[in-house]
Amino acid sequence: MALQKYNVDFEQLSEDMLAKWREIPAAVVSDMMNRSQVMGARIKPAAPGMKICGQARTVTCMSGDNSAPHRLIGMCRKGEIMVIDARGAENVAIWGGIMTEAAITRGIGGIVVEGAIRDVAEIRARGFAAFSSAIVPAGPHKNFGGTIDGQVSVGDCPVNPGDLIIGDDDGVAVVPLAWAERMLSASQQKIKDEADVIKKIHEGANQADLMGLPEPEVIS
Repeated sequence: MALQKYNVDFEQLSEDMLAKWREIPAAVVSDMMNRSQVMGARIKPAAPGMKICGQARTVTCMSGDNSAPHRLIGMCRKGEIMVIDARGAENVAIWGGIMTEAAITRGIGGIVVEGAIRDVAEIRARGFAAFSSAIVPAGPHKNFGGTIDGQVSVGDCPVNPGDLIIGDDDGVAVVPLAWAERMLSASQQKIKDEADVIKKIHEGANQADLMGLPEPEVIS
């Protein structure tokens, strides 16, 4: 398979909008998308407290080959998130310490990998946000090929270049680019509504009643 790249051109979200999105947890925006557009539980941060928020650049690897992600690093704009379909290979890491240093130098906002990464102590020490489905010391091969800026599936969730990637301790949510403005407004309102619910709970309200849950039937 050759190393290939799709010719894509997506709208870049403003820094003002991205700053607002950084205040939105993955769980909240998932609720607003009807509990959809969320990567599976196997996609986890390399350390607690890691967060990502930025637009996706996508790459599909040949299994065990990291030449395509290496190339994508040099193509990314500041703040973009690399979303990597490494075919779910858990026994060969396609990301490590050298790539981390290159990504930090480019200002890349983080990575999400369907597959394995390594040099995790270095990644944590550098404060680089990395989410993956596995960690393993074995390194990759190169030059088999891959595809850049095509649609990928990571954590069983489709991702297109330009989609908004929101990641935190709960995992990763993917906001389709066309939904970004609408979902931001809905998520901001959800946060306000939840704060009101918590206030009422502290005042003595029953949370089940606030959620409109029915009373249980009594079995005699």
